Amino acid sequence: MIAQRPLPALRTAGEAAARRDLRRQVAQLERELTGHACSVWPRADLPVPPVPGGAPALLDVGELEALRDALAGRLAEARRDLAERLEAEERSRVLMEAALADPAAHRWVRVSHHDIGEPGCRDWHVRPRLGLIGMLAGWWRVVVSSGCPLQRGGCTAPSRRSQYSS
Repeated sequence: MIAQRPLPALRTAGEAAARRDLRRQVAQLERELTGHACSVWPRADLPVPPVPGGAPALLDVGELEALRDALAGRLAEARRDLAERLEAEERSRVLMEAALADPAAHRWVRVSHHDIGEPGCRDWHVRPRLGLIGMLAGWWRVVVSSGCPLQRGGCTAPSRRSQYSS
């Protein structure tokens, strides 16, 4: 059998107004937290903490205040994490643009789509033009990968090479 908490008695009209106001604030914070989680959805590296669940309960004023404060803290932390990630992505974008403009000044730099916050596997890598000769001569270029490599082992589709090599 589930143990039920006794319902708290409302003592004054002021307490009822305070509870109404706190419920409104909690609902607003939950909407903002949900909106934030939806806005960062494709970013797998930003954790979105789950909303605590449990049995329905009628919360008193102190519990509503604690819930409001916890939600406000979670929302502030989520916004701070996103701001830090956006700053890192902007630094990576600036680095990529600088490497494209002057590859010789950015030797061996690699920037991936993940670093700039875009989906996919493409990356930009500054390499010497003709291997060791190009490295000694100072001939550097930016090589842009074509995307995600083919799967190894688990791929059941035959490769083009095996189709045409028989």
